[in-house]
Amino acid sequence: MPPHELLVADIGGSHIRIARHLGGSHCELLQQRATPAQDWSAFCDALHAAVLLHAGPHSALSIAIAGVVSPASGEVQAANLPALRGHALARELTARLGLPVQAHNDADCAALAEARVGVGAGHEVVFGAVLGTGVGGGLVVRGQLVRGAGGLCGEWGHGPILRETTLWNSHGQPVQLPRWACGCGQIGCLDTVGGARGLERMHLALNADAPRNSHQLLIDWQAGEPAASATVAAWIELLSSPLALVLNVTGASVVPVCGGLSRCTPLIAALDAAVRQQILRRDAEDLPLLRPSVLNDQAGLIGAALAFEPEASHPEVRP
Repeated sequence: MPPHELLVADIGGSHIRIARHLGGSHCELLQQRATPAQDWSAFCDALHAAVLLHAGPHSALSIAIAGVVSPASGEVQAANLPALRGHALARELTARLGLPVQAHNDADCAALAEARVGVGAGHEVVFGAVLGTGVGGGLVVRGQLVRGAGGLCGEWGHGPILRETTLWNSHGQPVQLPRWACGCGQIGCLDTVGGARGLERMHLALNADAPRNSHQLLIDWQAGEPAASATVAAWIELLSSPLALVLNVTGASVVPVCGGLSRCTPLIAALDAAVRQQILRRDAEDLPLLRPSVLNDQAGLIGAALAFEPEASHPEVRP
C-alpha cells in the first residue's frame, strides 16, 4: 500500500483543528471548528465533515486529544469531552471515516514535538509541561514517548498532592487556601491551581478583588500591581516544588513549556528560577531548564504526526 498522506487533528473542549502534515515540523492548518463536546453523534459528524473535505485516497488521521487514551480499550477519559465517554475513539472513527485513525494524549504529543524538533531537540530526557487551561505533561526519552500502565505518564497535574495551605495576600495577611475538587474526580490536584483557570481561582481566594482573567493578571503582575503579584507568587510557590520533584525523578535536562501561560516569558523565567532552587542537580544553577515552547499552537498537531505509527493503522477499512 502507498504511504499514508497524514492528516492531523488537535481536539480540545472548545475547538477541533485539522491540518495536513508536510513533514518534520511543518503542518498546514486546513480548518478549525467548534467541538461538539456533549454529543457523540454530533462530534463524529463534525470530524467526518472536516476530515473528508481534505482526505485523499490514502489518507490517515492522527489525533492529539485532551484526555488519557487507554491502550487496552482505546477509550478516552477527558473531563471536558463528556461525549467521548465509553467510546473507543480511534477504532470507532476508523469505521466511521473509512480511513486509519490513531489517538494520542495531547500533552504527550506536545512533549514529543518539542523533544524532537523544538526546544528539547538534542536532549536525552525531556519532560514537556503544559500550562494551559489546566496542567499536563509528557515524558520523552531518547526521542521516544514513555507510555506507562493505562496509557499514563507525565500527568503531574493529577493526584491529591495539595493540602490546605496558608498563603499571603497583597496586604501580608494569611489566607487559608482550600483543596478544590478536580475534574479527574480527586480533590487537591495541581490541575486545580496550576493552569489559567487555577490562577484566576487563586486570585479570587487570596484577594477581596473583582475577578480578573489570567491574561490581565499577568499584565498586572508585570506592572508590579500588589494583588496580582501576591497571586503569581502563590502560584509559583505551589507549582515549583512538584515540578522540581518531577525533574529529580525523571532526570530531565530540559522542560519545554506549552500552553497559554507559556507565552508569558517572564512567568516561565520566574518559575524556572524557583524550580532550580529545589532540585538536586547543582550544575543547572545558571541554566534555564524551563523554556517556553517554540512550536506553540502547532505542538499538538506536529506531535500527533510524529506519534503516528503506520504499522498500527488499519488499511483493511479502506473501501
